[in-house]
Formats: sequence, C-alpha cells, structure tokens
Amino acid sequence: MKEFEDRFSELQSDMISICLEYVENKADKVYVYGSSEERIISANFFYLINNMYVEPHKLNEAVTNETEGHDVSPKRQSMVLSIICEDIQKVKLLCKEYRRDMPTEMKLIYDVKSGKFSAEYNYNLVYTHDDIKTADHIADEWFEEIKSNNL
Repeated sequence: MKEFEDRFSELQSDMISICLEYVENKADKVYVYGSSEERIISANFFYLINNMYVEPHKLNEAVTNETEGHDVSPKRQSMVLSIICEDIQKVKLLCKEYRRDMPTEMKLIYDVKSGKFSAEYNYNLVYTHDDIKTADHIADEWFEEIKSNNL
C-alpha cells in the first residue's frame, strides 16, 4: 500500500512544483485544481501573493519590488497546464493499477512559508452531467470562493 501513497504524493508534489517554478517560488500559497471526468482531463492554478489572490496571467499585478515582470505568456501557462494534466493522467493510471477510485476532482493547496500541504478530493461527477458548466467554470468558482472567503 505504501507504494501507491508515495507515488500519488509524488505526482501531487510535481503539480505544486511546476506552479512554483512558474512563479519563481515567489508565492505565499499555491492552489492547483485538477479534474478528471469521463474522458476529460483539466487543470487550473492560482496563487496568493502579497495578500492578493491572482490567476497566472495576472501574476505581475501582485508582485512588487521587481525590476522586471514574470513571463505570463499564454505559451508558458499552457506548458504548466500541460504538465499538470500529464500528472493527472499518471494519477489516473496509478489508480487503475492499484484498483483505486480515481478522484474526479483534486483541490491542492500548498502554503509555501509553512510547507503545509492540504488536498480535497471529490469522487462524484462535478460538471460532465451539467449542460452548461465545464471544468473551467468549476475552477473559476473555486478561485472566487477562496478569494471571497479570505477577504
């Protein structure tokens, strides 16, 4: 059993690491949303920086005292999302290999200063049975929920 947990943790750590790399380790908290429903794999991420909750493309709005801004190009964001989605695919294969239920939704939170990691998993369908909502809607709702709960 230990091997499953270790490999599962490593994949989650990789998702956090790539997000930290994107922000050059200058975040207070990292939030990663991962989703796997039916045949859809989706990911999103955002940060708490200087008491501001920011999505990746608005990173430079929160970073102060920097001589130059971060590269927030769509290409760079896409690379991060691609790696997170690859990790979600690996989690899916891992769960299949160990005959475990695959979470339909993973909400990962990493507190950079304390090193505290927390995760919330959901195993029910969240959006594939909804006529309107997509994984992006759910990720955006989580961002807004975190932001409004911490004002």
